[in-house]
Amino acid sequence: METNTARIAWLEEIAEHVYAAADSYLRLIYPDEISKELVERLRAASITRFMAKDVFRASQLSLLGIGNTHVEKDRKKIRNGTGLSPILLVRDGTHGRVIVADGYHRLCAIYEFDEDAWVMCKIL
Repeated sequence: METNTARIAWLEEIAEHVYAAADSYLRLIYPDEISKELVERLRAASITRFMAKDVFRASQLSLLGIGNTHVEKDRKKIRNGTGLSPILLVRDGTHGRVIVADGYHRLCAIYEFDEDAWVMCKIL
């Protein structure tokens, strides 16, 4: 984990391709109609924040290694002060976890940078 304490920059607006990526992923888990509804609700949701370590614990996902090219690209953005898009999360009460609908690589990069960092996100 990096010890650099530089601030993580966030974009205020979420790009359209982020919602499209979330829809693509959610369609693997849910029927098309439910995925479409979730994405529309994510569009309308307010941006909030959680600590990176808490999002990982709630998602039950593994941390991708430093060798992952997508994670490295996001780590460079953090180091350069380039804004990251907030991640999109969906609570899965049936399985007691949080689904990272979009932003897994960004989350890994942030966690490696500072596990106590605030992650800007939208959550349902």
